[in-house]
This record gives sequence, structure tokens and C-alpha cells, in this order.
Amino acid sequence: MPIIPIAVIVGSLRRDSLNRKLAHALTQLAPDDFSFSQVDIGDLPLYNQDEDNHQAASVLRVKSQIKSALGLLFVTPEYNRSIPGVLKNAIDHASRPYGQSVWDGKPAGVVGASVGSIGTAMAQQHLRNILSYLNVPTMGQPEAFIHAKEDFFNADGSVGGASRAFLQGWMDHYVAWVRLHLSSTAK
Repeated sequence: MPIIPIAVIVGSLRRDSLNRKLAHALTQLAPDDFSFSQVDIGDLPLYNQDEDNHQAASVLRVKSQIKSALGLLFVTPEYNRSIPGVLKNAIDHASRPYGQSVWDGKPAGVVGASVGSIGTAMAQQHLRNILSYLNVPTMGQPEAFIHAKEDFFNADGSVGGASRAFLQGWMDHYVAWVRLHLSSTAK
């Protein structure tokens, strides 16, 4: 069975990011034919349209990683009821120059964790709006607004109990979503 490469975009630069931990825990729940690689977005310059025809090496690297992926997994915190600036910056870079977006048509899943009781509901909604414009088919259900309480992660970084079962269900739906879109584009 061929490997399905997935680009993981974590919307946090924090060393001990809950969302980086969540991304790692989620990828452990996927089948063996899915391969996940995190896209480093921390070294991107601020997007400036004047640079569209002379993109920095870091921008070209990110675009290449996304272009070579068959699917996308966005794992984002919520900052001030929206997505972090670093994530929006990465999205803008990889969609430019106009007409040369590397996001186009790639199936995506959106998830996020927060210590707040509504998880990352608002950030996910804003991200879905952006992805819709970029023609990224995004899985709508199940939604996953993770309230990461103190005991959410086990010592080894995994997630246990009912939360693990919920995340496994989410990952199963995500895998089916990606497979559905890959099969429809292969026709």
C-alpha cells in the first residue's frame, strides 16, 4: 500500500506547545500508510507582496513541503479568538504569488487544544473560512475543540481514556476524508 504523506502545520511556535503535543499524539493514532511531517513555519519572514517574485529560501521550503503532501493537518491554538499570526503568515506565503497556491485541492483536517473551556472553536472557524477561499476541502465533522486539562496528556505524550477514544474517532474520520478526496481526484 503506498504511503500517503501529510503535512502537519502547527500554529504555535512555543517549545512546550499543547498543540505540538496534540499533533504528535494524533499522528500516533493514524494507520501505517499515513506519514506525517511537521512543516516548520517559525523562520518565515513576514509576508510582503513585494517579495512574491523573490521568495525567501524558507518560504520555498515550506511551499515545497506542502506541495509534496497529499493532505493537510492543521493543529492550532487560539489567540484573541482567532488563529495565531504565524499561521496566517504561513498560509499567505504558501498561497502566493496569486494563482500559484500550493494549498489548492488538498484535503485537510482542523483541530486544536486550549486550556480554555471552548478549546479553539473560534480559531478553527476562522481557519476554515480562510481554507475555503483557498479551495482546501476541510473535514466538517467531527469537530474537535479540545479542552486540555492538566491530565489530558500522559507522561509519554499520549492521550488516554475517553479523550484517546474521541481522538481515535476523529483520526479515523480524517483518514477516511483524505482517502475519499484522493480517490475522487484519481478518477
